[in-house]
Amino acid sequence: MRREKGAMCTPVLQFTNCRILRGRKLLREDLWVRGGRILDPERLFFEERLVADEQRDCGGCILAPGFIDVQINGGFGVDFSQATEDVGSGVALVARRLLPHGVTSFCPTLVTSPPEVYHKKEEGVGWDACLRYLCHVLPQIPVKSGGPHGAGVLGVHLEGPFISREKRGAHPEAHLRSFEANAFHDVLATYGPLDNVRIVTLAPELGRSHEVIQALTARGICVSLGHSVANLRAAEEAVQSGATFITHLFNAMLPFHHRDPGIVGLLTSDRLPPGRHIFYGMISDGMHTNPAALRIAHRAHPQGLVLVTDAVPALGLGNGRHTLGQQEVEVDGLTAYVAGTKTLSGSIAPMDVCIRHFLQATGCSVESALEAASLHPAQLLGLEKRKGTLDFGADAAYL
Repeated sequence: MRREKGAMCTPVLQFTNCRILRGRKLLREDLWVRGGRILDPERLFFEERLVADEQRDCGGCILAPGFIDVQINGGFGVDFSQATEDVGSGVALVARRLLPHGVTSFCPTLVTSPPEVYHKKEEGVGWDACLRYLCHVLPQIPVKSGGPHGAGVLGVHLEGPFISREKRGAHPEAHLRSFEANAFHDVLATYGPLDNVRIVTLAPELGRSHEVIQALTARGICVSLGHSVANLRAAEEAVQSGATFITHLFNAMLPFHHRDPGIVGLLTSDRLPPGRHIFYGMISDGMHTNPAALRIAHRAHPQGLVLVTDAVPALGLGNGRHTLGQQEVEVDGLTAYVAGTKTLSGSIAPMDVCIRHFLQATGCSVESALEAASLHPAQLLGLEKRKGTLDFGADAAYL
């Protein structure tokens, strides 16, 4: 029965005439939502004895879980690696502008920056005292739920400065760092508190990286391997220490070689810990990765592929010069370069464009393409019960 008028209950919304992605299949079923959660219609009917307050005809379209972008440097003129007095308003703008592209959760990504961008440390005080002072960027990007106001923030992705000089890509060489004797202290001295951090990209060949990986994973932070000249042995040891992700596979790492495939070899390695699942990001924008390379990676390890945009602040803007942290970036057509060079500097393709290109380039199923941008990143971050799925009880973000 329908609830009485005026009853103090959250309304039930029913999406009809749609195909929903559930259990790796597109099913012709209705989707029921209440209060930001997906409902089990049988419990609604037989236990609560309710029907929908509102129905929306989807016209035969696909309903998929919201996309999750775990590597995005900014967009629409907002640079997450620029310390400003109101970082939060920029993050909110990007969160709002991502929704039309299907992204309902993301990890704002900071590229290699000087320590004062990450946090503010006053001169003449020790590290313990420093933690009590106002910081710059990181505390201004708290974890935040998504909704009609914008995509949710899952935590910050810190890409660098603990990366290889040889494979630094668009990261400024002057601010790169290595680990010293007290390695994890170096991490804290660089970043400040890690309360809002979800992912850290580092090069596993750096000395003492394994103790850093262990310390970060013990705090629930995902460690990603990237911007690296590591061989396969070093990459496998990093995974054995707790690393679970590869930052933009093929880009900013040693190319595949048949005698030592490097980090790429993790996709088919037989030396990973039992039950350990490696995930890897791919920038499917038509510029960063050849379609053949996309096909090779997908066919080798389809369940680990995570689509990322690696979008720069120029996303949504036109040709010209823009910023990426401490660097100037020049956008020419569909490509972003470090100004004055031919070094690629992130992407200007939104997630929906990346999914379409991935689908076309690999010839995979629609289900696989959608899951690479939803279920797989959710699994990477341990959120697959709430995000990346349309199972009963999962989050429901819709426009």
